[in-house]
Amino acid sequence: MNSTSRQTGYAWFIVVLLVPVALLNYLDRQMLAAMKFSVMNDIPDIGREENWGKILALFKWVYAILSPIGGYIADRYSRRHVIVGSLFVWSVVTWLTGHVTTYEQLLASRALMGVSEAFYIPTALALIADFHAGPTRSRAVGAHQIGIYVGVIMGGFSGYLAESPDFGWRRAFSACGLVGILYALPLIFLLRNPARQVSEASHLAPTPLGAMRELLTNGAFILLVLYFTLPALAGWVVRDWMPAILKSEFNIGQGKAGVSATLYWQCAAIIGVVIGGWLADRWMRRSERGRIYVSAIGMCLIIPAMFGVGYSPQTGALWVAIAFLLLFGLGWGFFDCNNMPILCQIVRPELRSTGYGIMNLVSISCGGLADWGFGIMRDHKVPLHYSFGTFAGVALISVVLVLLIKPKKNLE
Repeated sequence: MNSTSRQTGYAWFIVVLLVPVALLNYLDRQMLAAMKFSVMNDIPDIGREENWGKILALFKWVYAILSPIGGYIADRYSRRHVIVGSLFVWSVVTWLTGHVTTYEQLLASRALMGVSEAFYIPTALALIADFHAGPTRSRAVGAHQIGIYVGVIMGGFSGYLAESPDFGWRRAFSACGLVGILYALPLIFLLRNPARQVSEASHLAPTPLGAMRELLTNGAFILLVLYFTLPALAGWVVRDWMPAILKSEFNIGQGKAGVSATLYWQCAAIIGVVIGGWLADRWMRRSERGRIYVSAIGMCLIIPAMFGVGYSPQTGALWVAIAFLLLFGLGWGFFDCNNMPILCQIVRPELRSTGYGIMNLVSISCGGLADWGFGIMRDHKVPLHYSFGTFAGVALISVVLVLLIKPKKNLE
């Protein structure tokens, strides 16, 4: 086997190694959403929906604030060590979550979870981009995102575990924490940094202020941050609130609601990243805007999906909500597999983790506000079609934003 074949093989091995980490990261997030009613019954001082929204929001705000810091450290030092350290901290905090007894303790555990996860996604996607040049970049990122979707699907089934008298929500969190610790041990030996980062990153990465200045004066980057943020408002609400929405609007059990809210649209998202990644990489052979066009197509699918989800309770048919969630998932896959590849077209390699961290900062901060605000709207009985109609309008603006992005020349 020649050196090129070995490099290509290891580039895909990197993706294989990181998929379980992505799965665990999102398994934890979806478990909490799917187990909401069991957790609130077990910890009665949570009380109101607004407080539940604060629990969801605090994780996002901590995650958001620390994402640029985690990204900068990964650009400046070792992506490998950042990823493994993040997984280890995630595992410990997940285990601790299964042992909280008060609202304040649960808030604290979610804040700590935000610390651990802030260091993973920007670093992992930048590492994949380092190993995968243009011809495979969207497919590689898409393959990694499949781990996220599978984690959400598995988390959706956790509502059944929470209702089981022989298992319960606490054991589920404890077990996931132990799995993460066990996986972190071999990962430290199997994962490695690209040669470029080891030899050059320390002197090519600018100071923190220099990195911020370079990114925030890049007009294309600002457009991408806005584009990345606006659809995420709907994405976070769908992930965090859809199990509760389906349970209350269609009068179904917690377990069925958790599965219905995750399984179908996440499976559609898997199809979306496979098709979207292949189409984007292929379209790039003819146009440097190929990934931008594919992402915009995905957003055009999300617009009617949001309208449909919002109006589905008026039909009284669960299958209508699921059908529109399927459309949402397909569009989300097109969008999700191309964000880092588009970033790679406008930002040099030494700033990609930092850049994605800033994208997370803005996007997730707004997502936290969306979660909290949605909880307040639920307390005040605001009709579902009003909120989801707003999300659809935001997605329409996003289509315009992404089409305004102009790729730069001579970036790896």
